[in-house]
Amino acid sequence: MDTSFVSKALTGIIRLRGKSSLKTKPAEKLEGTFVDFADDNGKDIYTVGFGKKTILPDDIEKKKYYIAGYGENNPAKGVIDPQYAHAMWIDDNSGRGGILFISLDIVGLLNKDVNKIREMLSDFKKETGCRSINVFSTHNHAGIDTMGIWGPLPFSGKDEKFMNELFDSVLFSAYDAYTNRKNGKLYLGTIEVPDMQEDIRTPIVYSKTLTRFKFVPDDNSNEIWMLNFASHSESLQGSNHLVSADFPCYLREKIKKTTGADVLYGVGAIGGMISMDIPEEKLLRKEYRLIESTRDIGYKLADYSMKISNDVKLPANINFARKEFYADVENPVLTLACDIGLLYADKFARKESPNYWCLKSEITYFEIGGKKMLLLPCELFPELAFGGALSAEESGTGKGPEINPDLLCDIVGDKEILIFGLANDELGYVLPPNDFVLNEKMPYLDNGRDMHDRRHYEETNSMGPKTAKVIADTVQQIVNAINN
Repeated sequence: MDTSFVSKALTGIIRLRGKSSLKTKPAEKLEGTFVDFADDNGKDIYTVGFGKKTILPDDIEKKKYYIAGYGENNPAKGVIDPQYAHAMWIDDNSGRGGILFISLDIVGLLNKDVNKIREMLSDFKKETGCRSINVFSTHNHAGIDTMGIWGPLPFSGKDEKFMNELFDSVLFSAYDAYTNRKNGKLYLGTIEVPDMQEDIRTPIVYSKTLTRFKFVPDDNSNEIWMLNFASHSESLQGSNHLVSADFPCYLREKIKKTTGADVLYGVGAIGGMISMDIPEEKLLRKEYRLIESTRDIGYKLADYSMKISNDVKLPANINFARKEFYADVENPVLTLACDIGLLYADKFARKESPNYWCLKSEITYFEIGGKKMLLLPCELFPELAFGGALSAEESGTGKGPEINPDLLCDIVGDKEILIFGLANDELGYVLPPNDFVLNEKMPYLDNGRDMHDRRHYEETNSMGPKTAKVIADTVQQIVNAINN
């Protein structure tokens, strides 16, 4: 049997359904960029609060919950440590209101669920004057499925009871953060981490910078840190059957025990794939010592974070701009997953999209005390942010980086732009077009191999080759709106 027939048939069905949906579910016209910018108010006082709540179901030992991040149908067989919802309230005292950042120990959350969280927090927003709610995931591969695609296929692995508990934990942590807010100073510091990451896909490009926002209360109570680092949270590996928050759990634990500081953690540009290096990984797996190894990784990263010594005090000024966009769903597998309810996402039909289908997502640009940040709804390949893409001779397509979109750091005018990935959505990997290679017979259904015999796995978990340009174009539109 010609295996290409399966892919062609699936794509054909999806196109027909998409074309028929142009009238019933058309993509609506997007609103313009929302811009909330103001001049520096001349103060250095921030108001910051921290809250947290576990998101571990009480019947974890009795009911099937599926671990997300690796292969499907992996029921949890116990718990190493609980997953958490962490919240950070931050206000620049400009009179415009505060910002809420929420970090979840999960593999990812789709935009439809993020907007559900925002709806649940509508009273909170009115009561507190909150002007922006942002949710990002640690991309934890040892947590319970929050997207639906890691259950016993074709059935969803997403559990309604667990999701309701997650939403309740977010609500609790948000109010907890606001209630516990205090005045103080905010500092920014960084450190290079030379020996903890690996990139398993050519080119070897990733940020080694660990970034720390450090809030120091005026009353000398516990500090609050927001950390950012580029790595998949998957140190327990695919052989794991136990619920955990992976190495971020131990990162936060050691910092808390050593300094008293509460920690909110987020990931950077982790596409490619950027993960923590695990020395003697095969031996550790054989000896069932990956839990110990994961703890050591978290503790080591904590040590680096506590060594940061170049802190700079930030002026009290928080500006942001947010824009929605449509991304084409060229991947028929993702389209099918939406159709049968595995992925909780609203797809829309439009003529411009190759298979007629697209998803609505969003990007938010922040400046906190002048530090520029991008909240991106994906696992971005770092070469799209900072450069270093393959040449025509090296790439899988034979094309050079000139066909790739402009670098995000160039668009925003900052070589050290801070990326928060998996923020407010999870669109999968976003790859450079010049190294986007599909399996010829089974595109998106099986891994491709390029002319250099390199495996192209990440493409199967992507929206398609056009997503990179859509991301870059949206960031450019945000910058244009700010400048105008």
